[in-house]
Amino acid sequence: MQEFVQQLVNGLTWGAIYALIAVGYTMVYGVLRLINFAHGDIYMVGAMTGVYAASWLRLSGHASWPAFFVLLLSAMVVCALLGLVIERVAYRPLRDQPRINSLITAIGVSMFLQFGGQQLFGATPKAFPAEILPAIFPGTAQAPVAMGKHVLFTGEQVVIGHVSITGIDTIILLVTLVLMTSLWLVVMKTRTGMALRAVSFRFDTASLMGISTGKIISITFMLGSALAAVAGILVAFRAPKVEPLMGMLVGMKAFVAAVLGGIGNIPGAVLGGLVLGMTEVMVAGYFPQGSQWRDGVAFVILIGVLLVKPSGLLGKNVVEKV
Repeated sequence: MQEFVQQLVNGLTWGAIYALIAVGYTMVYGVLRLINFAHGDIYMVGAMTGVYAASWLRLSGHASWPAFFVLLLSAMVVCALLGLVIERVAYRPLRDQPRINSLITAIGVSMFLQFGGQQLFGATPKAFPAEILPAIFPGTAQAPVAMGKHVLFTGEQVVIGHVSITGIDTIILLVTLVLMTSLWLVVMKTRTGMALRAVSFRFDTASLMGISTGKIISITFMLGSALAAVAGILVAFRAPKVEPLMGMLVGMKAFVAAVLGGIGNIPGAVLGGLVLGMTEVMVAGYFPQGSQWRDGVAFVILIGVLLVKPSGLLGKNVVEKV
């Protein structure tokens, strides 16, 4: 049972990462009916931004929360601007063209970022400055603190019984919770969010009602890209090695998570990410040679969803006139 709970914690951590990226896929699809296949590579750019920002701002070797948040905000700003440029340059000119044109362009942008990243950053993996992240419970690294009989706080982890939650896993879960809550408040409680929902519901009608659809689409790309950047930074802290092709497989898995939850549905993307993360970890932990099957599980799930419930867990079937 303790091993199961430990695997569950690990699965929730990876599920939170998938959720952050999947929300970007589902938001763009919600307003444009476009699968932005370059989104996983924006996640890679976020991680790479962290490497260079730490060097340029001389943050390496200084473990502090301000340094951590500066790194996070730097990646979010760079990737938000990148998402804006991609939307303006690659997708906006094709908005009135057949959707297949935009889909092919999305694949082209993804390949451009992958191979352009190899030229710009080099193909060799780079070490991420993980020492910037301070102990989540300062003051307990040298003197662990016991809270009751079964709870122990150290500088690196929380131990509950025989289940340990590392500091970075705790941060991933907390940051994801805060960002998803903030996104929900923006979408549901602000004028911009109301406009985004209107554009998602009926693009042409929203335009007739005076909503600047171009502005809303740009904001959507920027929000989704910023969330992908956060995922890239958090994963880089967890496994401090980044390289230009790191977003390819993770991006595809996040797309599967978006489809699993119901593409175009933000809560569905979060649910799909969590389900996918937990499923992968359980397969790797309990099945013979599960670690070799882990990456393939996502695509088995995708096929199953498309066969059984194409609309996803929280999606709705929509009838389109042709």
